[in-house]
Amino acid sequence: MFDLAGVNFAAVGVAALVGVVLGAAWYSPLLFGPAWMAALGKAQEELGSPAAAMGGSIVSCGVAAVSVALVVAATGAGTALAGAGVGALLGLGVVAMTMLSDSLFSGWGWPLYFIQMGYRALYLILMGAICGGWPA
Repeated sequence: MFDLAGVNFAAVGVAALVGVVLGAAWYSPLLFGPAWMAALGKAQEELGSPAAAMGGSIVSCGVAAVSVALVVAATGAGTALAGAGVGALLGLGVVAMTMLSDSLFSGWGWPLYFIQMGYRALYLILMGAICGGWPA
């Protein structure tokens, strides 16, 4: 069912890069960085060096992009809109719901949940659009 031969790795690379760049913007002072820090209840100094987290984020975006590309190929979502639909299903139907359960049990609070979930859902939608709309 999942065949790497049907995956366009140029699209995967761009999709992964989009996820990383979106994360850098999302958690920057220009967008949700200050609200995220407040929701965490931490100061920037308490988080330490971001190097390991950034490395992990790059790897996770790469794995997510390959996974989205596999699902896009398996479902035959051959347009950007259809790929975005796959991304929305994964982002909102799977990731957002599992994060909701974690949030409720962990007491994260709604601001942290929506910031964290919003980033992940949006990057999956964008990854789906890229993987679905990229010419074979």
